[in-house]
Amino acid sequence: MKTATIPPIRVAPEFRIEVEGVLEQGESLSQFVESAVRQTVLKRKHQAEFLHRGITAIEETKRVGGGIAAEVVVAKLEAKLAAARRTQSQHHR
Repeated sequence: MKTATIPPIRVAPEFRIEVEGVLEQGESLSQFVESAVRQTVLKRKHQAEFLHRGITAIEETKRVGGGIAAEVVVAKLEAKLAAARRTQSQHHR
């Protein structure tokens, strides 16, 4: 398979020195940049998949009904937080 290139980028000389300073033994700047690009691509794919799954789940919940209203969840969390604060303040007396 034939390879392709990623466009070169211009950076401040200080940043290039910083990047070169974190290269591992035997690692080239090109290898580092390729690795960083691959990691970012994977991260963005995972984020897109996560968002898609979340939107699908929301749509399914709306379609079939059910779920728990946000106000109910928030009220329960606030009650737990208040109870934890009361417990904590009693221990610090």
